[in-house]
Amino acid sequence: MNNAPIRAVLADDERLMREQLRSRLTEVWPELEIVAEAKNGLEAVELTKEHRPDLVFLDIRMPGLTGVEAARQIAQLPDDDDWLVPEIVFITAYDQYAVEAFEQGVADYVLKPAERERLQLTVARIKKRLAQREGAEGADTGPMPLQQLLHKLSSQMNPAAKPQYLQWIQATVGQAIQMIPVEDVLFFISDEKYTRVQTAKVEALIRKPIKELVDELDPQLFWQIHRSTLVNARAIDGITRDFRGRQLVGVKGLTEKLEVSRSYTHLFKGM
Repeated sequence: MNNAPIRAVLADDERLMREQLRSRLTEVWPELEIVAEAKNGLEAVELTKEHRPDLVFLDIRMPGLTGVEAARQIAQLPDDDDWLVPEIVFITAYDQYAVEAFEQGVADYVLKPAERERLQLTVARIKKRLAQREGAEGADTGPMPLQQLLHKLSSQMNPAAKPQYLQWIQATVGQAIQMIPVEDVLFFISDEKYTRVQTAKVEALIRKPIKELVDELDPQLFWQIHRSTLVNARAIDGITRDFRGRQLVGVKGLTEKLEVSRSYTHLFKGM
């Protein structure tokens, strides 16, 4: 890793909880630079945009945007050569529903009140992930993509609200409007104005951006591999690398390759 300090944003609607977490982090990770503190989820997203930290601690239950909702928005922020979407650590008092999901996912968790021993484990995990992110293979972040984890957490926080995913896409094909079954879509890819809907037989356009589609499509079926791209997991034909070392997803029946951005290379680790 380079010598730049790891930078973090803390978000919790309880001031005492923020102070306690800051104090504990100072003990177990003294070189960590806490660049900002947020009192709610919306502030957390805005401060993440402003400060571009390596790590964000999110209280899972906050007014305005919950930690899960804030994490969804943070996961959609564009990365570049100088900054990757930050690692997420959730702060929660709800052990029963949280632990199983977090252990499977790309995020980590800290139970309130933050105990020194458990926080030391979190710090060790995050340091390892941040170090691996700088390698060509990306982070070893486990089997569950972030969007899937966030959907799972949402359903556990609101068990009565079962997600209703899109079944059909109303899209423009030439001069006509066509209803396309979602399961027939091979991938979605966006530019500034439109999102391309690609099936084995047709190429169509819609005006809905990727950041909205992410929440409306089944995350088990559609994986986000770039801020502008969702691919049908069943349509993936293989992973290759170009001369610059970028991962490219092959799609069944097509010669076109889809670029995987650095934030999503963990989905294909070992391929």
